[in-house]
Amino acid sequence: MAKRKKQHKSRKHRGLKRWKQLGFFGKVWRVIWVSIVSVFAITIVQVLFCALFNPPITPLMVQRFFEQVKDPDRPIVFERDYVSIDDISPNLINAVAIAEDGGLYMYHHGLVYSRMKKAYINFDKNKSTRFGGSTITQQTAKNCFLPHYRNPVRKVMEAYYAILIEKIWGKKRIMECYLNIIEFGDGIYGCEAASQHYFHHSAKELTTREASLLAVCLPHPLLSNPAHPSRHLSSTASIIRHRMSYYGKIDWDKKREDMNPKYVKMTDEENLWDFIVWLVQYEIEHPNKSKK
Repeated sequence: MAKRKKQHKSRKHRGLKRWKQLGFFGKVWRVIWVSIVSVFAITIVQVLFCALFNPPITPLMVQRFFEQVKDPDRPIVFERDYVSIDDISPNLINAVAIAEDGGLYMYHHGLVYSRMKKAYINFDKNKSTRFGGSTITQQTAKNCFLPHYRNPVRKVMEAYYAILIEKIWGKKRIMECYLNIIEFGDGIYGCEAASQHYFHHSAKELTTREASLLAVCLPHPLLSNPAHPSRHLSSTASIIRHRMSYYGKIDWDKKREDMNPKYVKMTDEENLWDFIVWLVQYEIEHPNKSKK
């Protein structure tokens, strides 16, 4: 035992000695690469954990709780009930895929770069706090792992996590996690809690109409009520139902080569490197935009 302690102290002493021998820039570089490796390792562990288990709590849930506590006129509500994707109506899966990803959910690789370009240009010109352009994969990454502040830095982390979960989880798990943690109202998280709250039955029994109403409420869950929809929500839900009949149900077992070649080609032609090149060129061509 004494020998082991001696060896441990000896290794610790050698490590400290090597650190002292480093110059200023050597120490800075060591801190940088150790930090990068540590952050990467933490994100991998997070993604692997959530591949097997639904997150016990998300940053948005914490944020909403404190918002409710601070507002005396706002009731403290927390409704959540995780269910398997096999216990979720295909109507809701299809409605959400169409409403949020425009039918491209099974085709893209986590990011739709054409949408990201449009969203960035809109964000830049309008100076909006809302970046937008997120796929279901990005929204899942954001809700699982990131706080809900809105700026381009968070979008970078969101894209990074989106690529990770696409590689590690796959489409089916992403959709399952998304529908179990997404916000459907103030303090209402996941499709099962939403279905019980608004329609008084399980998510497995959602009709096409109910599913489309839940889907169109996702962009503004605190301002929408699918049980008592406005004329605008009802009209938008009707459009989603029409598109659902066009796209059909998602087939998790369908191979990519058997999918619509038009959308396969469109999403395969896009890649992250092309987006980065475009972004650099855009910044060069608009050097004074930040001064406006």
